Amino acid sequence: MTTFSRRQVLGAAALGASLAACARPVTSPLASRSAPDAPEETRSLDQLYADAVAEGGHLVVYAGGATATEHDATGQAFLARFPRMSLTTVVDYSKFHDVRVDNQIATGSLVPDVVQLHTLHDFPSWKEEGLLLPYKPAGFSDLHDAFKDPDGAWLAIAVNALSFVYDNASVGAAAPAAPPDLVDPRWKGRIASSYPQDDDAVLFLYRQYVHEYGWDWVARLSTQDVQFARGTHAPVAAVAEGQKAIGIGGAGTLNAAPGSPTRWVATDDVPFLAWGQRAAILAGAAHPAAAKLYLNWHLSRDVQEAAYTGWSVRTDVTPAGGLKPIWDHPNAHVDHFDQFMADRAEVERWRKSFTLYLGEVQGPPSSGWLGLHPGPSVT
Repeated sequence: MTTFSRRQVLGAAALGASLAACARPVTSPLASRSAPDAPEETRSLDQLYADAVAEGGHLVVYAGGATATEHDATGQAFLARFPRMSLTTVVDYSKFHDVRVDNQIATGSLVPDVVQLHTLHDFPSWKEEGLLLPYKPAGFSDLHDAFKDPDGAWLAIAVNALSFVYDNASVGAAAPAAPPDLVDPRWKGRIASSYPQDDDAVLFLYRQYVHEYGWDWVARLSTQDVQFARGTHAPVAAVAEGQKAIGIGGAGTLNAAPGSPTRWVATDDVPFLAWGQRAAILAGAAHPAAAKLYLNWHLSRDVQEAAYTGWSVRTDVTPAGGLKPIWDHPNAHVDHFDQFMADRAEVERWRKSFTLYLGEVQGPPSSGWLGLHPGPSVT
């Protein structure tokens, strides 16, 4: 008996639903794979802006994240540069957004124009199914090879990174330099962490700790009365608000402002995680011109040079603060995270293993329950 994957079933349903309902059409896999090589964009941001306004001036982005306001600063910057645009950014865990998009395509009810997620394995799959619009924004040729699909199906718009962070005043002279320091009894009850069983990026970070320090490290951490919570914002917030001295599995930067009360740890002696946050235009996007403007703006030198982490996805942009490029940090595992994400059986084994040590995930998602079609109503 022939069996089909979930994506194969959804992809077939997507084509049937879009053709039957004359809804937002989805490019067929054959058409996508046989399309001519997409040229790199040569129009200016202002020209793309004019096209997006003529299209209607609307853009909907599904963005991976932990809280509804996580991408507000990015949205405000985009609208400040392009004030005649309207932007709806819906933030949810990437693991919910990806299946949400699958379901919307299958039911002919697609909402977003752009997806930007840390579920890196989705993008090659979506490309293979013909569900992405091949497009190469200006600056595409300057992207690091690890941060783009050669055919322009997807690209990375920013470097994200996870490690551990501590409050300088709370730890004093005993500041932890590496994960083995975190299982010192002195820190019992003083650590917050994202659940590694809940977020694949945090899971990978913990996996690297196990590779480096062994399962005994996890066993000892399990006795530290760690405050686990959902969302990578949680440990950073717990430290920033003075609830805990140390946070594991949070985003940060090595370019902290002078006098910052916290330090985020990422060195070539300590495992951490960095990846290019992938983004793509969906083939059935209602606002492709606006989507193209958005990707070009993200890759522009001004935006890349102002990146929060200091690292750029472009090879021709010097990282801020004297940092070396992220791909020159071997302990960031830039080349390994996408391989890990692609092996879903392996991901599940690690998830279950950490559950044995740390227990089941507790609590609702920090982004809330958004349902099937968050964002503007489908028309």
